[in-house]
Amino acid sequence: MSKAKKKSPSSGTIALNKRARHEYFIDQKFEAGLQLAGWEVKSLREGKAQLVDSYVIIHQNEAYLIGARITPLLSASTHVVCEPLRQRKLLMHRREIDRIIQITEQKGKTCAAMALYWKGNKIKCEVALVTGKKDHDKRDTAKERDWARDKERLMKHRI
Repeated sequence: MSKAKKKSPSSGTIALNKRARHEYFIDQKFEAGLQLAGWEVKSLREGKAQLVDSYVIIHQNEAYLIGARITPLLSASTHVVCEPLRQRKLLMHRREIDRIIQITEQKGKTCAAMALYWKGNKIKCEVALVTGKKDHDKRDTAKERDWARDKERLMKHRI
């Protein structure tokens, strides 16, 4: 008798912050757990999350995710008050929080949420220390991306 494999939740990635990749240079990444309510987990299973303008703040030596939108399901309980944009506590090690505090005190540095994803049956948030890009940096990145695409196309046709 063979055991049936458990079906994993969707592909693993729940939400990406593509805008942050365009707006910032990524210096260092951290993985953090999230303190969520039950209705939020159910909504994340359905993929109802956005990280567009989300960032991380440190308040009283604890990290919080600000601006992440988790849209409640229509079938959420009637007695639960669903707040889609509430602050969510990030579960991180003390040394990681200290590192974030140390780096974000420098000029031009900030901390942004890059992705929400499943790791086993837990929901994790990828947090990154980032530096803002100037307009010319964004143009250079676009040129490099276009050249890489053209180069790939040329190599494909030569073979």
